[in-house]
Amino acid sequence: MHAPANPSKDPAAFIPDSRRAWTRLAVAVVIGSLGSVGMWSVVVALPVVQAEFGASRGTASLAFTMVMLGFGLGGVATGKITDRYGIVTAIGLGIGILGLAYIGAGMSSSIWQFILVHFAIGFSSSATFGPLMAEASHWFDRYRGLAVAIAASGNYIGGTIWPPLVNYGIESAGWPTTHVAVGIFTAVAMTLALIALRLLMGAGTRRSHVNAPPPRVDLRLSTNTLTAILSLAAIACCVAMSMPQVHIVAYCGDLGYGVARGAEMLSLMLGFGIISRIGSGFLADRIGGIRTLLIGSIAQGSALLLYLFFDGLTSLYIISAMFGLFQGGIVPSYAIIVREAMPASQAATRVGIVIFASVFGMSFGGWISGVIFDATGSYAAAFVNGLGWNALNITIMVALLLRARQRLAMA
Repeated sequence: MHAPANPSKDPAAFIPDSRRAWTRLAVAVVIGSLGSVGMWSVVVALPVVQAEFGASRGTASLAFTMVMLGFGLGGVATGKITDRYGIVTAIGLGIGILGLAYIGAGMSSSIWQFILVHFAIGFSSSATFGPLMAEASHWFDRYRGLAVAIAASGNYIGGTIWPPLVNYGIESAGWPTTHVAVGIFTAVAMTLALIALRLLMGAGTRRSHVNAPPPRVDLRLSTNTLTAILSLAAIACCVAMSMPQVHIVAYCGDLGYGVARGAEMLSLMLGFGIISRIGSGFLADRIGGIRTLLIGSIAQGSALLLYLFFDGLTSLYIISAMFGLFQGGIVPSYAIIVREAMPASQAATRVGIVIFASVFGMSFGGWISGVIFDATGSYAAAFVNGLGWNALNITIMVALLLRARQRLAMA
């Protein structure tokens, strides 16, 4: 365990893995769960908003596209803010934008206004994902992998809690009132949670990375080169990941099982994804981020392969649960690798860049799978396409692992 640098001269320094660190992490999960509303509310509101403005499904779906674009770009921007000014500043900015954006969405007078404001919603939500994972890595040494995975779980917890709440609000009070209410509630609740986090950070602390434990792994690659390699790997794994996540509902409809069964399978994926994220954190603390990501990628490819051979209703439920159990820990593993191999002072920015790449992979993968379906009339070729991208991810991780081993042998 690494001791804080000059603890006697820095009143805000504290021992990694301490009770105070775990308390910070608990507050961070609350913030992440609240802030992730932007990733899920648009899916629930989509049919109602489409009907309200008489828009096409394709046009209304652009709101989700804007959320993803804002989330990706926002992760890079809020990561830079976190590295320079601290996590409290980054999340504080996100809270203000999120509250105003939801109020703006509720007051939208046209479908295009509703669509455009979702860029701001995605941007603000990003502050509670990548930057929080990077920040959590500074508070821990022995349990760093577990902490990062727990911080990332706020997104999936939000995916479990927010959809039914938003749906209830829309049915009870209408979508405009619901969006305004979400904006006000998240602004107040997240501000209170942020105040608690600020108090736990200490009066003299602005940037946690100042006293963070140093990197553990030397891959003999420049920071920019490693960031580019991890970004390519993130694109590859998320193109593969997007096939079931984006199209499982439509796939079940095509098979005659109904979209409700597909929605249940999607929820099953997310639920098991939480288990996967926590489990991957335990694993990363024992074998490292690269090995953990490699195991997850191999397992994800295995589940994709099963989709090609089994399409019975029971089989799809089982495979979907397996897929969620296998893939949930992949994205947090990138943050763990960044923290293991890069300077702490750049962690949030670099995590933001890799998360942006993963968002691009999800967006591209969801789109290209639909294009392949339109061209072939089935999802078989789309699953094969996902397997090809997954193989690329495995190849990159094996190469990094071999390089790490080579470095260890030379040392």
